[in-house]
Amino acid sequence: MQLLRTRRDLMAWRREQRGAVHFVPTMGALHAGHLALIRRAAQERGAGRPAVLVSVYVNPLQFGPQEDFQRYPRDLRSDAALAAEAGAQALFAPEVEEIQPGGGDALTRVQPPAPLLRSLCAPGRPGHFEGVATVVVRLLALVRPERLLLGEKDWQQLVILRRVLADLGLPVVVEGCPTVREPDGLACSSRNRYMNPAERLQAAVLPASLHAVARQAPAETDLASRLRETLERAGAVVEYAQLVAAHSLAPLSHPRGLCVLAAAIRCGPSRLIDHTFLMSRSPIVAIDGPAGAGKSTVTRALARRLGLLYLDTGAMYRAVTWWVLHQGVDPADAAAVGRCLQGLDLQLLVGPGGEPSVTINGHEVSEAIRGPQVTAQVSQVAVHGCVREALTAQQRAMGGRGGLVAEGRDIGTAVFPDAELKVFLTATVAERARRRASDLEQRGFPVPPLAELETQIAERDHLDSTREVAPLLQAPDAEELVTDGMTIEAVIQALVDRFRQRVPEEAWPDPGPA
Repeated sequence: MQLLRTRRDLMAWRREQRGAVHFVPTMGALHAGHLALIRRAAQERGAGRPAVLVSVYVNPLQFGPQEDFQRYPRDLRSDAALAAEAGAQALFAPEVEEIQPGGGDALTRVQPPAPLLRSLCAPGRPGHFEGVATVVVRLLALVRPERLLLGEKDWQQLVILRRVLADLGLPVVVEGCPTVREPDGLACSSRNRYMNPAERLQAAVLPASLHAVARQAPAETDLASRLRETLERAGAVVEYAQLVAAHSLAPLSHPRGLCVLAAAIRCGPSRLIDHTFLMSRSPIVAIDGPAGAGKSTVTRALARRLGLLYLDTGAMYRAVTWWVLHQGVDPADAAAVGRCLQGLDLQLLVGPGGEPSVTINGHEVSEAIRGPQVTAQVSQVAVHGCVREALTAQQRAMGGRGGLVAEGRDIGTAVFPDAELKVFLTATVAERARRRASDLEQRGFPVPPLAELETQIAERDHLDSTREVAPLLQAPDAEELVTDGMTIEAVIQALVDRFRQRVPEEAWPDPGPA
């Protein structure tokens, strides 16, 4: 591993890198949480193994007048050895003058949005997050990484930096990583080493109290007040105890949506922060987009990657068709089909092997709905308004529990308008025509001229976007993802990145390899 001490060293190292660079900024005194970030940064993401750069820089701008800048632990030799063992290729450890050549007063400052500074740590540490944002932006300008790895432990810092970097349009993916804890539950922190054994024992009340209050308090309890009372009864010196919305950081009186119950306490010389997430339901991802954009393929893979249920809307229409045929009803008779839907109970589940299972009114039909008879009749059944209305109601009922990834023409606008993540997955007409031609060729079918395929796709887009019922529309709050030139793996990674901007791993853990 290379040790870089100056900006010139860093620039020379950066010019040598041909692939992706992932960056882990730290203030040194590396612990298990930092090492987890470095190991995550070193993971391959489909485009070759990245080069990992770790910085060690004790930033004077983020310390207040009475804080511990001078005594903050420093051990560069140990940090370098630990970073190398965890997978870093280089360690950037500049002196203060390298980052602030004219001193702090001469440095251009980055001011985070005021609404994000009205809760949690910010009121008690004026200027702290301005100092963090200023130096992180400065480091990113020097390093120019593809990914920035940050811990979810400092949740307010992560939220602020994501907002600042997005507002500045910096081309970096911010990846949050879950908090790493010591055996007694205390979040890993460089400041833990300040405490003596008695103080360390006292500090363990922080994670224990957060867990107890979040899991055991009645739904309508004022959780912040309950948390403060619990901590103070345990003898902790409480700086704050708050319940806030996860992304706006606005204070809440009661849990709503994804929120954060957080506290800061003092144990001897150490100031400790911690939090826990609360969700009113499991997350939902809604993926819309035009025909031929690869929604089904991507949605299935994303659901497996995130440990969510794939809401196969096509299977639902097939199941209803099977039920109509099972009842001996004419698929063209809308009134008769409507009567079949009374008391409809349709379930999509994940089987023991991870494969989807479909039941309708107590009948397991996963295989039966793929038969030729159902295939031949499903379009005729699906055209009835009563069927669409019934299945939309079923889909919304499933959404009440959450925990799913769904794709469809109006899945983000009509079915799941409150999904945590909405994506409009698309590609240019030319790209979709090329993919269609490749698919036909692989399956042994004649391939029309590309111009003809482009015309067909453009006409389909027009029909879908102008139809009277459930037209193809991008939800106002959906993110557009144009997939031209992207592999399926790259598209899935882009979707995971967007999901993790909204749902941290601590709230919805990564299920790991299938």
